[in-house]
Amino acid sequence: MQRKLAGQTVAITGASAGIGAACARACAERGMHVVLAARRGDRLTALAEELRTVSRMAVPVVADVTSEADMERVVDEAVRATGRLDVMICNAGIGYHAALEDTPSDAVRRLMDVNFLGSFHAARAALRVFRSRGRGHVVFVSSIVGRRGLPRSSAYSATKFAQVGLAEALRAELAGSGIDVSIVFPVSTVSELREVMAQELGQRVGGVGPRQPAEAVAHAIVRCLTRPRAEVYPYRWSRLLPVLSVMAPTLGDRVIRRFTRTRRP
Repeated sequence: MQRKLAGQTVAITGASAGIGAACARACAERGMHVVLAARRGDRLTALAEELRTVSRMAVPVVADVTSEADMERVVDEAVRATGRLDVMICNAGIGYHAALEDTPSDAVRRLMDVNFLGSFHAARAALRVFRSRGRGHVVFVSSIVGRRGLPRSSAYSATKFAQVGLAEALRAELAGSGIDVSIVFPVSTVSELREVMAQELGQRVGGVGPRQPAEAVAHAIVRCLTRPRAEVYPYRWSRLLPVLSVMAPTLGDRVIRRFTRTRRP
C-alpha cells in the first residue's frame, strides 16, 4: 500500500547541499515537515526559507553528525517543532580518493567519523522515537562503492561498506517492528561532495563514469518513502555491478578499474 507523506516529519542530515538539499525540496513538495541538519547555518536558513513556500514547516538545526548529542538534539527539535518524527534520512558524507599507501590515517578517521558514525548517531537517535511509536523509516544514503570497492578509494569504500553492514543488520533486527530500513546506492552525483573534499581534506579529484543529478536520487528516495524497499538503486544499471562482482569478481575488477578516481592539482 502506498503511504501518504503529507503531514509526516522527515529529518535529513547533510541537508545544506547536494542530495540532502534535493531530498528536502522533494519531501517538502509532498507536504512533509522538513527538519534540516548540517553544519552550515547560513545555507540551512536560506533553504528553510525557500521550503516554507511549499512546506507546512521547515526547521533548520545546525548540527554535526559526528556528535551524538547533536543528533539527539535534531530529533528532539523535530518532535518539539512538529510533534512527531517519521523518517530519518542519514545522508551526510565525505569522500577521499588515493592509493592505500597515500591515504593518511587522519583522513580515514575523518571518513569513518562522518560516513559511518554519523549514520550510526542519526539512526540511533531516531530509533528512540520510532520504538516508542511502533513505526518509522530509517534511510541510509550510501554509494554504489558500498557494494563494490573502487580502486584508489579503499578507505572511502570501506566506510560505505560499513554503513551498508550497519543498515542490513538493523533491517534484520527491526523486522516485524513496524520500522523500515532502506539503503540507497547512488552512483557519482552532481553535488558539492568534491568541493567539500577539497575544503576538509585538501584533495581534488576527477574521473569518468556514469553520473546522475542529485534530484534523481532524491526522487528515488521519495518513492521509497511511499513504498518502502530494502535497497534503492537510483541509476538503473548500477544494480548489475554487485551481481557481476559475485558471479565474476575478476571481470568485475577489470570493469571497475575504468572508473578509478585521479588527483587534480
